[in-house]
Amino acid sequence: MKAVDKKKLKSEAHSLNPVVMIGQSGLTDAVLAEIELALDHHELIKVKIRAERDERKLISEKICTSTGAELIQSIGQVVVIYRLNPNK
Repeated sequence: MKAVDKKKLKSEAHSLNPVVMIGQSGLTDAVLAEIELALDHHELIKVKIRAERDERKLISEKICTSTGAELIQSIGQVVVIYRLNPNK
């Protein structure tokens, strides 16, 4: 993805609220399914990850590899991920 595209997506994501929250139980199959649905519907979503910094990085990487999405930005507990929906 080009830097210009990422910049545009970051500005689009600014006004979004987190769609999915990952709590103490971590990244479960149910949470991944919810993220899949949200990506299909919105393409660009925010996910709030309540965990320590190192764990947040691992969780966001796992989300991206599991869903085929791309990490756009990560600020504190909130990550912005994007996956193009070809059917939209």
